[in-house]
Amino acid sequence: MMSNSQREALAVLAEVSELSPDVRLGQLFAHLGFLGEAHLGHGLGDIEDDELVAILYRHREELVSRLPASPNDPIRNTGTASLVSADS
Repeated sequence: MMSNSQREALAVLAEVSELSPDVRLGQLFAHLGFLGEAHLGHGLGDIEDDELVAILYRHREELVSRLPASPNDPIRNTGTASLVSADS
């Protein structure tokens, strides 16, 4: 049975994938591993589910910030990103 964190991670992963259609899934996983190293100090295999969710939200917000502004864009209006720091 999947935890809520796992469900949330998969949902945000789908959003991130839609925001970067030219990126293969393997490339995206590699990038998430890099972000885990950079922000948490450990690789993808050692990231806890809640940390992965935070990394995904952070990356999602980075991608959304590159989009042209549109007041009716549902992706921009889905909430705030979780903050990730090396202190987590």
